[in-house]
Formats: sequence, structure tokens, C-alpha cells
Amino acid sequence: MNRAADNIRILAASMVEKAKSGHPGGAMGGADFVNVLYSKFLVYDPADPTWFARDRFFLDPGHMSPMLYSVLALTGKFTLDELQQFRQWGSPMPGHPEVDPRRGIENTSGPLGQGHTMAVGCAIAERFLVARFGEAVAHKTYAFISDGGVQEEISQGAGRIAGHLGLSQLVMFYDANGIQLSTTVAEVDEEDVAAKYRAWGWSVIEIDGNDPLQISEALTRADRETKRPTLILGRTVMGKGAVKADGTGFEGQCSTHGQPLGKSGADFAATIANLGGNPDAPFEIFEESRKLYEERAHELADIVAGRRRQYADWAKANPALAAEFESWMAGDVPALDYRSIERKADISTRQASANFLGYLAAHVGNMIVASADLANSDKTDGFLKKTHAFAAGDFTGAFLQAGVSELTLASIMNGIALHGGLIGACGTFFVFSDYMKPAVRMAALMELPVKYVWTHDSFRVGEDGPTHEPVEQEAQIRLLEQVRNFEGRPSLLALRPADAAETSVCWDMAMHNDATPTALILSRQDIKELPATTSAGRDSDAEQARRGGYVVVDPADPQVVLVANGSEVSLLCEVAALLAADGIAARVVSMPSTGLFNEQSARYRADVLPADVPHFGLTAGLPSVLMGIKGFNGEVFGLERFGASAPYKVLDDKFGFTAPNIYRKVKENIAL
Repeated sequence: MNRAADNIRILAASMVEKAKSGHPGGAMGGADFVNVLYSKFLVYDPADPTWFARDRFFLDPGHMSPMLYSVLALTGKFTLDELQQFRQWGSPMPGHPEVDPRRGIENTSGPLGQGHTMAVGCAIAERFLVARFGEAVAHKTYAFISDGGVQEEISQGAGRIAGHLGLSQLVMFYDANGIQLSTTVAEVDEEDVAAKYRAWGWSVIEIDGNDPLQISEALTRADRETKRPTLILGRTVMGKGAVKADGTGFEGQCSTHGQPLGKSGADFAATIANLGGNPDAPFEIFEESRKLYEERAHELADIVAGRRRQYADWAKANPALAAEFESWMAGDVPALDYRSIERKADISTRQASANFLGYLAAHVGNMIVASADLANSDKTDGFLKKTHAFAAGDFTGAFLQAGVSELTLASIMNGIALHGGLIGACGTFFVFSDYMKPAVRMAALMELPVKYVWTHDSFRVGEDGPTHEPVEQEAQIRLLEQVRNFEGRPSLLALRPADAAETSVCWDMAMHNDATPTALILSRQDIKELPATTSAGRDSDAEQARRGGYVVVDPADPQVVLVANGSEVSLLCEVAALLAADGIAARVVSMPSTGLFNEQSARYRADVLPADVPHFGLTAGLPSVLMGIKGFNGEVFGLERFGASAPYKVLDDKFGFTAPNIYRKVKENIAL
């Protein structure tokens, strides 16, 4: 075991040295744990890396990627030639790991704290499935966290929720080496991490994290735990095995954290020799390592065969349940008869969302919805009313009450999505998307189909005042519609529906979007339903929202095109009526997604927004939200200041969001 761990240390240090950048020290210290885990405990199918019942390993400190890549090389997931391309263009081994289950990488990691929080989400997903299908689909979720991840505030939310829910299948190793990038841990905190996790309801095991026997005993204890998540607090040595040129020790140094050993004060060749490797040819797999992992592969073949037989027996005895489970894991979404959803006229889009969520709760069995202590205000309680919240050891419900922890909540939803088989949605006020953006960005990067329910979408929050009134948030979120993901798509779909009919269509789009996250940006206040433009009625007209933007008021030979999304569209309909009374034909366009609209053909976009007609955009946020449709002879009116505290109709008047004022703005700014 020690020889294989040293092999991992050598490979990790060599990768960084060859790349001339990276983080060798932590990888060298954590090698013992991952070696024991992968060679003795982690259950996976070497022949089928995406097997649904595999144990998952979530790395939190992505800078320790050399450790993960090295142990995966011992399992056969990477070649030695590939290890030598670490951090290079086109390499399958970027500086921080990017999700690829086929290669054994379960999550993208880099921003500290998020990786282990995704593991909490994965563990919730596993318990949700076991509650419905039994132990035939059970597995463990392992996580690896560092000192920096413990310090990131998100760790409090992850620790609290995992302990509260009793996620006994979650096992986390804390690589407590006491060294950070620029300081020692002692220079920045004195907290008792073990006591903190015990207070959250975790089982805590404290060990020497470089002793394979203690690691093995701790993992065995953790595997027997049935009520609590387990934290294995392992005291490890940063840069374990590092020496200077004269052979004197150079372990436990900050300098080995974030640069090659040769630049840190250690000597690379002497260190490789000290660890039993060949400094002239460090990229090798020792015979002892090869034998250890070959033996594990044989063991896994028997273990996996047994697990597959268990599942086959269960499926034979429960064919309907098995068919449902396999449909979920395949990502199937049932046909949604959302036009059957009853609704009142002229309601807020958050209420329309609640109605849709109630329908989903009754018709989509693999959906988990969550809220950051706002379910009755963001109206995710439309889903909750048809189910019940998770509780300690009880995952028969389908709702997560996350408490006030938006970033934690968003990262947990990423973990649920990464597990597979489930659909996750989470809600809070739009202004608090600021707390969520690091995890939203990670969802966009990983191409995860998480659904965000963001309500109270404008200054019309009213009396709550500027702290709660989003002004710049839509512009920020829509930037992700401009960023392309690795598949070449806009990395996020942002939808701000204009009425209840559009809300239903937007929710249906979100449910069938399995390629990116979707943001539903919803109003607090009631909104007038838009006029029907065809004999088929408003519900049919709203289907055009699937193209990102479409015409809702269409007079012959329009002289101006008025464009908005959300609650401003109905206001523009009033403005169009005033202009019509003045003899000016005004087209009104609803643009729930500028990103999606820009993906349409040039011909369609020109049909909706003809270049020879001036455009006037209206937004309750920053004017930049609609600058893309402005054209050379257009104008956008928005809010370029923070909000204020007053009833929303007063704010409409004070900020100029009234039909008479917008009518004047159109005539002042557009040559008609």
C-alpha cells in the first residue's frame, strides 16, 4: 500500500513538474487516502464506468487534480502518455478536473467548497431513489475536502444539511494538512473542525491521514454507519516525501502547495528518488501498484456481478418499478399536458409557476424541488403542497427545505443533477441569485439541467426596498446566454415570461432542456394576460415563446417595434394602444429569452424585428438587457439606479414605467 501511494505521489509531482505549473504538495499528502479508497473500498465497474450503482467520488479541491488523475491512471482510466500532457491544450487532464464519468471524474471542481457540497446533493439523490426502489439501487458517495474547502462558507450549509438529513451513505475525508497556499491554517483560524461536524450530527473519526491501516479502519467504520454522515479527519503532511538536494526533509511547506517542486525549495530529482522512483523516467507504474489494482479489478468483477444479479432479481420481481427506474435514468420526461392546468386570469407569473409546479408534483415522480426558506413566497410550495419535505432518514417526499443558504442550495442541486435520473429545481428571490452565481456558473460549465425559480423579478418588489429589488441581476444572468459551453450552445437558458400562458410554455421548455441550466425569472405582482393574436387563443399564441421572441401585437405596416419581456410586455401593449390612437402603428414583441432569439435563423429574426423599422426596448432592469435588439435607430428605456421602498405602483410612477410616460419616450426617441 505504501509503495502504491508513493507511486501516486511520484506521478502527481512529475505531472506538475513537466507542466511547469500546478499543485503538487496537497496531492502528495492526500495520496494515501485515495490509494486505500480506490484499491480497497470504492465500488465501480471497470467495464462500465457509468454504471448507475457505482460509488461516486467527489473531489472538492480541484487543484489536487494530479492526485485524482494519478490514482485513476492506476485503475486504467488514463495512460502514462496522457499524464505527461497535464494542463496542455487538448489534454483530457485540465488543471482542475472537468466532469467525465467515463474517465472516473464525477464533478468539475475548482472553486473550493462546491465539490463536497455537490457530494451532499448526490447523496440526497441516492437516498431519494432508494426510498422508491430499495437497496438494489443503493451506493456510497465519497467526498474529499481540504482546509480551504472547510473554510469556505458553503461548507457550513453542506455540513448542516447533510447532518440534519442523516445522509449515512456519505463519507467525507478531510485532508487536514494545516498548510494553505500562502499561509498555515493556524494563521487564519483556530476552530475545532471535529467538534463543529459533531455538532451538525456527523460521525467524526480522527486519524493519521497518511497511515493506510488507520484509513482502512476508518472507512470500514464509516461503511457500517446507518444514521449519520461520516467525516474522516485525517492529519496529513503537505508535500509528503519532498526533500532538498542534500536529502534533508522539505515536507509541510507552503511553497509546495502551488508550484512545481523544483521551484518550491525542494529538489524534484531527489524527491522522486526518495519516494522510490526513477528521476530520469518518473512516469511509470510500479509492479506493486499494478498488482494491487489488478487484484482490485478482479474483486470488483465479482462485487459488480453480485450487485447486478441483485438488481436483476429485484427487477424481475418488480417489473413496473424497474421500468420506471430505467426510464428515469435514461432522462425521459413524460408528456406534459400543461394546458389542462387551471388558472385564474391576470395572475403573477410566480403564481402561474406554482400552478405548473403543482402539476409536476402529481405527474413527474423523479423531481426534487427546493427552496432557501422562501417556499411560500417564491411559490415553490405549489410543489410542496403535493408532497412533503425530506426529514432525517426519510426521503419519501420530494422537497428540500434548505434554510437560508442559497449558494449551498444551488450546489446541492448540481450534485443531484450529476447523480443522474432526477430533475432538480430550486427557488429564491431573484436578487439573491447573487449568492448563487458561483454554483450557477458551475452548472453552466458542467452543462447540468438544473431549473432556477427566481421570483420578485424587478423593482416592483416595492416596499422591501432596494436591498430586495433586482436591477442588475437580469443583465448578469443573461451574460451566460452569451457564453458558449463545450457543446457550442448558449451555456444557460434565461426565460422571463410575460404572462401565465408564457409561464407554462417556459416551464415546459425548462423541463425538456436537458443540455443547460434554465432560469425562470418571475414576477411578484399580478400581470395582465396578453391579448390573443389568433383565433386559437392566448395559450396557443404563447407557444411561440419557444423561439425566444415573437410578435404579440401586429398591426399592418408597423412604424415602430416595441420590445420587452416579463411584466413590461403588457405595459407596452397599453403603449401601443395609445400610439394607435395617435395614428402610429406599433408592433409589440415579447422577448422572454434574448439568447434563444439570437439562435433563430436570420430570416426569422428579421421578420420579428425588421431592420427598416425603429425599435424601442423597455426593461425594468439595466438597459443593457435589451441592447442587442436596439439596432442603429432604436432606444432602450430601463432602470439605471437602485430601487426604492414604496408600493410598486408608486415606483412605476416615480421611475416612469407608466403607459403615458413610455408613450412620450417612444415619440421623443424614435423618429416617427
